[in-house]
Amino acid sequence: MTRQRRRRLIKTRRRVTGLLLVASIAFLAGMTDAVGLMLTGNFVSFMTGNTTRAAIAFGTGDFGHALVLLAAIVTFIAGNALGIVVAHLADRRAFVVLVCVSVLLAAAASLGLPSLLLVQFYLVVLAMGMVNATVEHIEGLPIGLTYVTGALSRFGRGIGRFLLGDRDFAWTVQIVPWSGMISGAVIGAVLAHSLGAGALWLVSIVAFLLALVTLLIPRPLQHRFNQRLMISSSMARRTK
Repeated sequence: MTRQRRRRLIKTRRRVTGLLLVASIAFLAGMTDAVGLMLTGNFVSFMTGNTTRAAIAFGTGDFGHALVLLAAIVTFIAGNALGIVVAHLADRRAFVVLVCVSVLLAAAASLGLPSLLLVQFYLVVLAMGMVNATVEHIEGLPIGLTYVTGALSRFGRGIGRFLLGDRDFAWTVQIVPWSGMISGAVIGAVLAHSLGAGALWLVSIVAFLLALVTLLIPRPLQHRFNQRLMISSSMARRTK
């Protein structure tokens, strides 16, 4: 086997592994979003929808609901930030982040009282923010895990470039997170309809099982799925 062919095989293996992980996490996100929406009436990962609904609530004078949704957006941002910090401090990035997500979902599942519905909602939103830190890109291609609008946009633009004669098919991978999310959302809707709040326990278990599966992915490969942490030279000197 030539060196060039070996490199192509390694790159293909990296991409396939990454896309399988993306599809699995998007499945988890879709399941969680469907369960969260059916339990609370609000999106737990679709912040574009929450932004629009918050604006409508403000415009119609429903300030209480608007503040709930704005707090969810802030919580989602905080979850993303926390996920990045955890991912870059951990050796097994995907495993540790997904375990944290599983714990947050289990904590939310344990809050079955109606009076704690908002706390439950924010815990799930925080978990969905964190999960985005597991995979940030595949071979340089940006990937969204808990939202697919960007993926569908990139997919559509790829079709447009194909019609103009561009034969770079890298854009086709963008359908993977969408496929994972819609299939997960269907399962989540069935679970929420059948089990109610108990569906969150199953979602937590799925997150934990997915975390265990990531232990099979070599550490160097996991690091390739995350953006490198760029620290200025002055800050680096302070940490030494």
